[in-house]
Amino acid sequence: MEVLIGFIAALMFEIVTLKVLRFFLFYTTVYESTCQVFTLFGKVVAIIDEPGLHFLWPRLTWKALVINLLGKVYTLDLRMDQVYLRSQPVNSEEGAPMGVGIWYEMFVSNPMSYLFKNTDPKGSLSANVSNAAVRTLSNLPLVKLLSDRHELSQNLREEVTQKSQEWGYKLGSVYIRKVHFRDSNMIREIESKVVNRLRQVTSSIKQDGENQVNIITNSAQRTASVEFAKASAIRPRILGQALQDISKDKDVAEALFSTLEFEKMTENAGELVLLPKSGGFLPELISAQKPN
Repeated sequence: MEVLIGFIAALMFEIVTLKVLRFFLFYTTVYESTCQVFTLFGKVVAIIDEPGLHFLWPRLTWKALVINLLGKVYTLDLRMDQVYLRSQPVNSEEGAPMGVGIWYEMFVSNPMSYLFKNTDPKGSLSANVSNAAVRTLSNLPLVKLLSDRHELSQNLREEVTQKSQEWGYKLGSVYIRKVHFRDSNMIREIESKVVNRLRQVTSSIKQDGENQVNIITNSAQRTASVEFAKASAIRPRILGQALQDISKDKDVAEALFSTLEFEKMTENAGELVLLPKSGGFLPELISAQKPN
């Protein structure tokens, strides 16, 4: 029990001692990508941006004891920050109301300028980017706004860089990500024109396909008609030649014509009545009988 009480007391003593030492700035810890600015009586007495554990009494002497009482310690984040400004209003050369989306990167490069030259440097930088977009991108041809985004982004970055450096920021990449129409009526008109144009193109393609099919069909029918006409023209000559060859042999010719005559008789739908020669009165009765 005494060991536990002693451990807790030592722990509490350590915590209190470290808090007192930190309060009187015996030491401070600077984390990665951060910066600490120490001010006293309105003046900057030290700026530490190197990560690690720093002992301040040798550097600040007696000032370290009173900075937290009479001064202030600022901790700044030096990491890269990104901002996207949506639909910044600009007008094209043709008078079309356009919206431009601008994405840019920035980070704190001068802690003193960041803290003391502007009360809201981040908001001022956003306003400066928005105003620079209006100055740089307004009254440009619509085609240039829609196609030359890389060049326009470079121009916009050059316009904003000087002011950002005055406020302690260093501007990174600037890029125009989106260009769109802001007038809803204009958007509907463009959509209607696009739909009508698509319908015209679809109808034209369909009609052209039908015309091509008709041309192919008519060409095939014409070729078939020519071939059938040729066949009909040479058919009598072929038949005549065949009959001429057959008539050279009398027996073959008689057999052929007998067969053709028999086929014609069998193809006839009429009735054939065979009577004996000595039928007497029977033929007259049969011929006088009315068919059903």
